Amino acid sequence: MKAYKCEKLRDVAIIAHGGVGKTSLVETLLFASGATKRLGLVDEGTTISDYGADELKRKISIDSTLVHTEWREHKVNIIDTPGYADFIAEVKGSLRVVDGAVVVVSSVGAVEVGTERVWQYVHEEGLPRLIFVNRMDEENANFYSTLEAMRKEWGRKVVPIQLPTGEGDGFRGMVDLVKMKAYFYGSEGRREEKEIPGELEERAKEYGEKLTEAAAETDDNLLERYLENGSLSEEEIKQGLRSAVLAGKIFPVLCGSAYRCMGAEDLLGAVIDYLPSPLERPAVCGKRPGSSGEEEERREPDQDAPFSALVFKTIFEPHVGVLSLFRVYSGKLSSGSTIYNSNKSTEERIGQIIFMQGKERGEVSGVQPGDLAAVAKLKETAIGDTLCDGKNPIILPTMSFPRPMLSLAVKPRTKKDQEKLSAALAKIQGEDLTFEMRMDHELGQTIISGMGELHLEIIIDELRDKFGVEVDVEKSKVAYRETIRSSTKVQGKYKRQSGGRGQYGDVWLEVEPLSRGEEFEFVNKIVGGAIPSKYVPAVEKGVREAMQKGVLAGYPVANVRVTLYDGTFHQVDSSDLAFHIAGSLAFKKAVSEAKPVILEPIIEVEVVIPDEYLGDITGDLNSRRGRIMGIEARGNKQLIKAQVPLAEVDRYSTELRSKTKGTGAHTMKFSHYEEVPQRVSEKIIAEAH
Repeated sequence: MKAYKCEKLRDVAIIAHGGVGKTSLVETLLFASGATKRLGLVDEGTTISDYGADELKRKISIDSTLVHTEWREHKVNIIDTPGYADFIAEVKGSLRVVDGAVVVVSSVGAVEVGTERVWQYVHEEGLPRLIFVNRMDEENANFYSTLEAMRKEWGRKVVPIQLPTGEGDGFRGMVDLVKMKAYFYGSEGRREEKEIPGELEERAKEYGEKLTEAAAETDDNLLERYLENGSLSEEEIKQGLRSAVLAGKIFPVLCGSAYRCMGAEDLLGAVIDYLPSPLERPAVCGKRPGSSGEEEERREPDQDAPFSALVFKTIFEPHVGVLSLFRVYSGKLSSGSTIYNSNKSTEERIGQIIFMQGKERGEVSGVQPGDLAAVAKLKETAIGDTLCDGKNPIILPTMSFPRPMLSLAVKPRTKKDQEKLSAALAKIQGEDLTFEMRMDHELGQTIISGMGELHLEIIIDELRDKFGVEVDVEKSKVAYRETIRSSTKVQGKYKRQSGGRGQYGDVWLEVEPLSRGEEFEFVNKIVGGAIPSKYVPAVEKGVREAMQKGVLAGYPVANVRVTLYDGTFHQVDSSDLAFHIAGSLAFKKAVSEAKPVILEPIIEVEVVIPDEYLGDITGDLNSRRGRIMGIEARGNKQLIKAQVPLAEVDRYSTELRSKTKGTGAHTMKFSHYEEVPQRVSEKIIAEAH
C-alpha cells in the first residue's frame, strides 16, 4: 500500500451495542470499496474482522480488529470494536487512537444500553461522530421512530442527511438530502441515481431545509448567503456540515443495510467528507519524562517532528510472538530503526512494520503521522506505552480501564498444565488490562478476575485453545470487603526480649469509619516526640498490611481513618520492625472492637427484553436481592434498570438467554459497596472458617 499524507487519512472506530451489525457493516465497507473480493458473513464465519476461534464459534466480536481500505484517494483505517460490556477495554483502547467514530444503531427498536455507554466514551474523548441506522430491510424497521429515540437520548444535534426509500421488505435505497437525489439498489446490487419519488418529495424537502439551516448556522458568511438566496449549494452545505461535525454541533445520520450491502458507498463518502483527518484534531500533549508534571510537551502531526506513538493493543500469536498495535502522532517510523519506550526507559528495535487487515498482514517500510500499524516482538512494550525519539522523549496520556468485577478460582489439571499456566495468564494479562490474576497460596488456587461471566469464559477457552492449558473452574469469588461502624482507641504493643538487643514498639491508634468511596486515610498526630518520626512510616505499613485481611472473613478492610496519636519507644530496642508489628496488632484489635461488618459490591444492571418477558425477568431480578430502579418502554421492548449484588449475578448471561430464548441483552457496571444483610453475612463468615 502506498504512503498517504496526513490530510488523506481517516481513522475511525465502529461502535455500538452488541448484535446490531457492526462487523457486518465493516465487511460491507471493505467489499464495496474493493478491499475484499467477497462479502464476509458473520453466520458463515467468513469475516475479515472476526477471525478468532471464540468469535467464530459464538458469532460475536471479542477483540477490536484493525482493517483498512481506500476510497476517493483516501486511506480509511477502521477499527471494528466489540459490543459486549465484558470487552469494554477493547473499545476504550480503540477510541483513544482514532479521530472519529461511526455509531451503529438498529432500525428496529430504540437506542440500546450498550450504545449509550460507548456514546459516553466517545463524548469523553471529544470525537466527532456519524450515526448509521442499520437493518433498514428488517421486519418492523422504523427509521423515524429510531430518529426520535436518538434525539431523545442525544438531543437535536442528531440530524439526518439521508432518508430511507421504504422500510422492511420495501427498503430499496436512500434519499441524499445534500444532493436532493434518490439512490436505488437493483436486484444485483447495482446502485442507480434517480429523482426523489413523489411520495417522499414533501418529507425530503422538509428535512432538506432543516439540514441546510443547520449547515448555514455554522458560519456567518454561509448564513448570510442562505438568508439572501433561501438556499445553499451542495458544496456550501458540505462545508457547513463539516465545520459543524468537527465542532461537535451536528451528528449526521445515514441509513442502510449492511447485510444487503446497501449504503456503504455513502457512509465511506461521509467519513471522508465530514470526519477529520489527523491534521484537524488537536495536537497530542504529554509530559517529558522526569519533569515536575507542570511542563507540557506537544506533538504536531508532522513527519519532520520528533517521533511519538502510543501502543493501544497487543496480540499474542503462538508462531509470531507479541504484535504491538500503535498510532503514530508525530514523526515517522522506519523498519530497522531503534526507538525509545519512555514508560519503561528502554530502547526497542523495530523489525518489519505491518499493516493489519484482520488476520492478514502486509509489510511496509515506514509509517507516517496519523496512521495505525503494528510491529512484532518488542521486548518490554505493553498497552499504553509511549514509543518515541530517545533524544526528544515524551510520555503520552495512557488509557484508563475499569477494574474487574467477577473472579473465578482455577486449578491446572495436570503438572504439565501447572507449569504452563502462569506464563499463559501473563500473556493474556498483557493483552487485556481488565483481566487480573493472583495466587492464593493458602488455598493453592489461581484467582482470575474479569469484567463478567462471558469475559472469564473466553479466557478459559483461550487457555485451552491458544496455550494448550487445561484448568478446572471452581466457584466464583466475590470481592467482599470489611469495614467498621464505630470508632475506638486501642493500644498495640510489641515487646520481645531474647538475649542481646530486643524489640520494642508501642502505639496508640484511633480508628474510625469513613464514608463509602473513601478507602483509607492515615493521620499522624504524634507530638512531643512520643515516637520518633522515623518510625511513623513503619506503623502505617503495619496498618496497611493488616488491612489486607479483615477479622470477620479475611476480606480487605476499607473506608477507615487511622490516627496515630501516642506511643512510647525504647532508645535501644525500638526498630522499624517492632513498630510495624505494633501497628498491625493495634489495627486488628481496633477493627474487632469497632463493630465490623461485611460489604458487598452492588452492580448496576440494565436489561433489554421483549415485552412478553417483563414479568419473568423482574421476578428473577427480585429473587436475586435486586432492586428495580426503573422500567422504560423502548419500542416493542422494555429496558429494566436495577441494582443487584454481584454475588447474585453468577451465570446471569446464560440464564437471561435461556429465559428470553436468546432475545434478551444486558450490561453491567460497578455501582457501589453496601453492607450485606445479616443472614448473608453469617453465611459468608461460616464459609470463610
